[in-house]
Amino acid sequence: MSRSGVLRASASRDVVAALGVLAGAACLAATPRDAVAQEVPAAPACLPFGPGEVLTYSVRVSLMGARGRNVMSVEGPTDVRGREAYVLKSSASVGIGPVRGTDRTTSWLDPARFAALRFVQHQRNVLSRDSDSVEINLEERRWRNRAGKEGAVESDAPLDELSFIYFIRTLPLGSDSAWSFRRHFDADRNPTDIRVTGRDTLDTPAGKFNVIEVKMRVRDRARYDGIGTIRLSISDDARRIPVRIRSVVPVAGSSTMTLASIAGPTPSCGAARVGSGSTP
Repeated sequence: MSRSGVLRASASRDVVAALGVLAGAACLAATPRDAVAQEVPAAPACLPFGPGEVLTYSVRVSLMGARGRNVMSVEGPTDVRGREAYVLKSSASVGIGPVRGTDRTTSWLDPARFAALRFVQHQRNVLSRDSDSVEINLEERRWRNRAGKEGAVESDAPLDELSFIYFIRTLPLGSDSAWSFRRHFDADRNPTDIRVTGRDTLDTPAGKFNVIEVKMRVRDRARYDGIGTIRLSISDDARRIPVRIRSVVPVAGSSTMTLASIAGPTPSCGAARVGSGSTP
């Protein structure tokens, strides 16, 4: 392969790494010393999202000007081992010219318990492909992936990379709110820390939004080699839509997802608060 081909391939790998961070922005964390664990109210009668919602984002990765788009959607309900589940999907494609990286992630979420039941991810670039599939058994509090790796689940309402983003939308995001959750199905990725840092106004292709700024410090050995920071701008309204998601990835540089369009039904109730009865 020529030097230019190697550079393009490297860029594609870095783009996929950035996509993985954006798709799973909320899942992994290291605890700030001043984080305050707060009890979350009981599960709500309704959620700020539901089947039919489609959020489309423009994606920009600073490395070599890579660009693309990501679509996050909610489908279902469907049956998973006797439980009704929403199907959460994130499908991203980013690249430079004809060189593209893709990340397709799906999470099956029990909305009544707000717990992930299954998680599947497929990543692809010009040099490699990577896939993972995880089954999460709530009764046994165990998880197992298709490679045979398994482990104990700490929470009775575990989450994965994608469902954690939707979980953030249900929190009562008041000024100076902070939580430390042990909700990721993989104990090695706990705890997850979330802090409200302020409010702002953003102009996007989807419109102008008043937003709540949320900061998370994250630990992800595959993408960060340590601790990173994710910043989410969540709409300050009943829908709690992620309007912008920003991250910094080693080698790939800064990555930004900005809301381009919204489709689907509007929730009939206010912003939900989810606790599911589990410990944070």
